[in-house]
Amino acid sequence: EQALTFMQMLKSVFAAAFGVQSKANRERDFSRGKASHFILIGVGFTAAFVFLMSLFVDFILSLAT
Repeated sequence: EQALTFMQMLKSVFAAAFGVQSKANRERDFSRGKASHFILIGVGFTAAFVFLMSLFVDFILSLAT
């Protein structure tokens, strides 16, 4: 079987983060994907999310003062 593309893995990470991953895609990920790739993309997604949230909070706080 073919390995997953980067875009397929990215979509799976986004779907899993928001809790909307389909059963078919989850089974595809477990059968064709590598755990290390999902971990790296997940860590990058989490870091980007935390960074963007901190920027958003700083922006909102700057408007409040």
